[in-house]
Amino acid sequence: MTDREFTRRLSRVVITVVLTLAVLAVVWTARQALIVVYVSVLLATGLGPIVRAIEQRATARGTRQRIPRWLAILIIYIIVVGTLFVVGLLVVPPLVTQARELWTAIPEQFDRVQTFLIERGILQQRLTLQEAMRRAPATPQEAVGTLATAVTSTVEGLFGVLTILILTFYLLLDSDALFAGFARLFPRAERPRVEEAANKISTKVSAWLSGQMILAGTIGVSAAVGLYLLNVPYFYVLALLAAIGEIIPVVGPILSAIPAVLVALAVSPQKGLFVLLFWIAQQQVENHVLVPKVMERQVGVSAVTVIVALLIGGSLLGILGAILAVPTAAILQVVIQETLDERDRLEERAHMP
Repeated sequence: MTDREFTRRLSRVVITVVLTLAVLAVVWTARQALIVVYVSVLLATGLGPIVRAIEQRATARGTRQRIPRWLAILIIYIIVVGTLFVVGLLVVPPLVTQARELWTAIPEQFDRVQTFLIERGILQQRLTLQEAMRRAPATPQEAVGTLATAVTSTVEGLFGVLTILILTFYLLLDSDALFAGFARLFPRAERPRVEEAANKISTKVSAWLSGQMILAGTIGVSAAVGLYLLNVPYFYVLALLAAIGEIIPVVGPILSAIPAVLVALAVSPQKGLFVLLFWIAQQQVENHVLVPKVMERQVGVSAVTVIVALLIGGSLLGILGAILAVPTAAILQVVIQETLDERDRLEERAHMP
């Protein structure tokens, strides 16, 4: 190898490394925007089969009459928003009433706890609720900062959800043109395989969405039955919150358990303990049995893959990573399977006489 060839190869390696680092830096800087785009693409992929089914409806003569795609998408959005609105009407008023009752009962409950601790020598003297709040480790400035951070995060989250809904709408609206442009990146002979793989991915992501609904319904029904047997007030509302919380891995079940335990505590401490134990048992069954089995049946991803994907996704992106873990694993499964099948076909052709 001459000096000129060595210098040329070294220059190519350096340029490749620099370009790779530059791309990674851009991706890292724009990671939040890319996550919004990825979530929108997943939703558009999963809702695609539903939109196509709504687009076409059978007439009395057996022919098919198409409705505008924008209207089909709008129908889905109206159903989702309408469902959330009805849920809000059912959930908010009872929870406000229970919150007022619980706020009124806090001093009495606080006194009961102090009596319990004093009788066992854990606490030396009684404190008023105001004194306990003043002795809390957080300063007023820290409390204000925490509240401001929570408000800011909530506003950013609402804008993020709105952006995802709008972007998903336009992705569904222009899905045919976008996929046609994407398919042109591959050689003409490979495009049928690309289309077949895309259909498999769309089917799996759509199955993931339906699997989430199955899980939410199962948790909601089981929570309603358990809370009813425990004679907890507003059990149907609390079960509805449990179903909604099931959609959010890790944190969702915890957040949905808080109002259930608080409502039970307003009745009696024993009932609050029973509800807490019930919620823990329910989530253990959900995490180790329901999620792996339902996702394996609906999406076709093994239970081991589901658990590993949830662990990796949660470690990388927290709650959002756990939510996106299963559909991402399903997409990677299709891509890897298609790659391995193509390699096997090439090897078979190479060994043919």
